[in-house]
Amino acid sequence: MFSLCRSLDAPPTSGMFMASLILMRHGQSMWNAANLFTGWVDVPLTQVGIDEAIAGGKKLADVQIDEVHTSTLIRAQMTAMLALSQHKSGKTPVLQYVDSGESMSENEQKMVEWSQMHDDADDSNILPVYVSWQLNERMYGDLQGMNKQATRDKFGDDQVKIWRRSYDTPPPNGESLELTADRTIPYLQSVLLPRYEQGKNLFVAAHGNSLRSIIMHLEGLSKEEVLGLEVPTGVPMIYELQDGQWKRTMG
Repeated sequence: MFSLCRSLDAPPTSGMFMASLILMRHGQSMWNAANLFTGWVDVPLTQVGIDEAIAGGKKLADVQIDEVHTSTLIRAQMTAMLALSQHKSGKTPVLQYVDSGESMSENEQKMVEWSQMHDDADDSNILPVYVSWQLNERMYGDLQGMNKQATRDKFGDDQVKIWRRSYDTPPPNGESLELTADRTIPYLQSVLLPRYEQGKNLFVAAHGNSLRSIIMHLEGLSKEEVLGLEVPTGVPMIYELQDGQWKRTMG
């Protein structure tokens, strides 16, 4: 589609990074197949989605991956794990449970306390997987669980297209792409980019709209240009930062 992209609002860098930022949308979910608005409703992959995740993983089998970042939703986590099952490093992906310093549920507290490895354990064969709600799909509000065609029939094709694809118009009681970016871009800038600049190769398995907001930022797309941006399921996209510009080298 294109190659050179604008530089980030991150600290300026010089030269060429050899590290990769890999973005991949989850495979087809059960509600994708049923043509339902999903958002934050937590549904798993279909068999087609499982096959897509594995096929995407095969494309990344020889690509170095140092860290994995995914959302709290099972379809993204399934995609990450299935893709990594094809990786030739043989490393074991392990979910990282970290004390956020905020109020946590009993489930979260127990996972933080009891999932830790012993200090003397060999972690050289571990691939850390970090989970964040900031990478979740946009929240579709009153549309979640609704059939997409029935919604078009009720509100009209144009209105539904605006809710689904515009930058700053949210569905009723939901998030616009702009609001989604208000959480994804801080995660990109405060978590992903500092690790990337340390030379780490990052694999981000997330969702159509959380990734659209990140790609919009990386490529400097306008509000009008992002209307036509589609992120296919199960297809890895690799970005590299070269001379202060993001360049897509795969996908």
